[in-house]
Amino acid sequence: MAVAKTKLKLFPSKLKQLDIDGQRALAMTAEELNTRVRNAQVMPFDNGTMQNENTDVDDTKAANGKVTIITTSPQARRLYFHPEYDFQTINNPNAKGNWYEDWLPGGTKQKDAAKIFGQFYKRLIG
Repeated sequence: MAVAKTKLKLFPSKLKQLDIDGQRALAMTAEELNTRVRNAQVMPFDNGTMQNENTDVDDTKAANGKVTIITTSPQARRLYFHPEYDFQTINNPNAKGNWYEDWLPGGTKQKDAAKIFGQFYKRLIG
């Protein structure tokens, strides 16, 4: 029986750069998903403050593998968790409660985040 020998040499600086690129790709993915939600016109929209000014990406924990899309409008929680409301659709024709559900597990766009991350990461690492 033949035995194969393999020598592995790790470059810590390259591994660190891969980690940094992963964090950047994660933050970019959240920004892209936020844009896609906005473009899908699913968030309730009266004057646009909740969607356009009070919804941002928090990437301060990207080093831990976590980014968050946060809406700071006081009505956001109430509107999100009450899909039974009759949302006006003048400004956003697809407005509804649970507006992120399409991008969550089980949703029609659940694979978008992984695909987007892969595209950004591949671009960043060259």
